[in-house]
Amino acid sequence: MNLALHLAKGAAAQGEVPVGAVIVGDGTLLGWGANCRHAHGDVLGHAEIVALRAAANALKDWRIERSTVYVTLEPCIMCTGALLQARVARLVFACRDPKAGAVRSLFALGDDPRLPFRMQITEGLLGDESRHLLQSFFENLRKKRQ
Repeated sequence: MNLALHLAKGAAAQGEVPVGAVIVGDGTLLGWGANCRHAHGDVLGHAEIVALRAAANALKDWRIERSTVYVTLEPCIMCTGALLQARVARLVFACRDPKAGAVRSLFALGDDPRLPFRMQITEGLLGDESRHLLQSFFENLRKKRQ
């Protein structure tokens, strides 16, 4: 999660919403990413999607089974769906997203028994640090707009 937080800080420095994601499988770093929607002009430029693409390239397979994803913010609907489709075994996220979180806040997609794939979910690791980074980012953004 420390690496994910470092990536989130880098995203903030680039003017992106500070979210970082890291994927580990069998003790090996498979992929990582940070939000890059503005930099790449890509709606899919969420940290989790970037990390999934990198892991899939490393494995030469879209299935990222037996892996753990560490992300600084609760994933949205799109990212949760992608994590499930990739067969990620475990998700660890730092803090909840009350506006768009699809794992605990608004929905519980990650472990919904109606879906064919589920993930083990852990929340709160470096939660205060991630929450503070996000709050500071948006506070500074509001100040710049005034």
